[in-house]
Amino acid sequence: MNPKKPDDRLAAKQAASKTEARPEVYAIKRGQSGWTLSRRSLFSAAAAAMAAPKRAEAASCATGAASHAIYVESVAISPDGRLLVSGSDDLTVKLWSLPDGALLKTLTGHSKAVQSVAISPDGRMAASSSEDNTIKVWSLPDGALLKTLTGHSSLVWSVAISPDGKLLASGSGDNTVKMWSLPDGALLKTLTGHSNNVFSVVISADGRLLASGSGDNTIRLWSLPDGTLLRTLTGHSSSVNAVAIGPDARLLASGSSDLAIKLWSLPDGALLKTLAGHSMLVSSVAISPDGRMLASASWDNTIKLWSLPDGALLKTLYGHSSNVQSVAASPDGRLLASGSYDFTIKLWSLPDGKQLPVCLMDPAASPSSVNSITYTQGGGTYAAPCGTPIPAGAVCTCNCVPGAICSCVSNSGCSCVSNSVCSCVPVTYYYPN
Repeated sequence: MNPKKPDDRLAAKQAASKTEARPEVYAIKRGQSGWTLSRRSLFSAAAAAMAAPKRAEAASCATGAASHAIYVESVAISPDGRLLVSGSDDLTVKLWSLPDGALLKTLTGHSKAVQSVAISPDGRMAASSSEDNTIKVWSLPDGALLKTLTGHSSLVWSVAISPDGKLLASGSGDNTVKMWSLPDGALLKTLTGHSNNVFSVVISADGRLLASGSGDNTIRLWSLPDGTLLRTLTGHSSSVNAVAIGPDARLLASGSSDLAIKLWSLPDGALLKTLAGHSMLVSSVAISPDGRMLASASWDNTIKLWSLPDGALLKTLYGHSSNVQSVAASPDGRLLASGSYDFTIKLWSLPDGKQLPVCLMDPAASPSSVNSITYTQGGGTYAAPCGTPIPAGAVCTCNCVPGAICSCVSNSGCSCVSNSVCSCVPVTYYYPN
């Protein structure tokens, strides 16, 4: 039985992905030949959207509003702090703007659940790994597929990109770590030694060390770029699901199914401290850019903030209604993002840990009872909850109608005032079943 995701958990995920009903959302446009419908066209955005003026803060999410149609497995924040990338069991990778949380683009191509996402240090590439045994490399901000890397014989749990952007590491259910060159995607080396799934990989900020956490309860440290095994760290009594390395490459944090977080010194690998407090497995750990704070995510539905290096518990963050699977800190250390099995992504301010009133919502992934507004600005189309003020210069393209999913009309049918909420004049709407 997989120590990270038991058979019944995988079965539940597979059943949910088959039975989950997605609302159909249409854009309605008026042309010379009359009204035209284009399914899901509201959720694409041009690359120019990345340079659009700052948008107004989104409203808090309505009950049921979802970021993905099913479990959010991984989140990552770009080096400039303006983009969030998420991966989900709904087979998609999504690009979101920060700090406002507008959906920019949905990337498709994986045939099974996306388990991990990573962004290159220059912010020009993203990588995603999947249960389809592949890794995909995407260009940013346009989201074009650059490469599909094949070579693992089982699902790929984790990916990490080196500080110089020239190396990608992947951990897999085939018990190996693979090293790939970027941007060409050539396989450089396969590292063996783990006797179970490799659930997490991380590369140090100086690019000289690779750490891998495994279902064999160990962490292995490898030198880069040669891939020589330096040492094996033991101490966890169950699967090591997550590893993170501090910015000075002198501290490693690990999270495990034994409910503990352990702190290790680098490069010697001595165990410094064991942090206890979570009541279920620890799924993700992230160290702040200044190295003074650790965030941990757990299947107990919480996130905990710890001070470093002493390991004192600072705060427990509540807000998710299911397993928290991933956490990521922004480069400036002021923002924390979390992805959960409640289908949502949440943003938190640091160091205080307050949940921000920002809703990362995809109307296509949310129930039809959750209404939304869409608007265009700077060549991009953005979705937000009802009640969100649109920024100056934006054009309303889709308005909220009580009791129905978003209904869209021409600009003449949707009366929008800058920095105020849209209101529709009487028109005839098309409601999908």
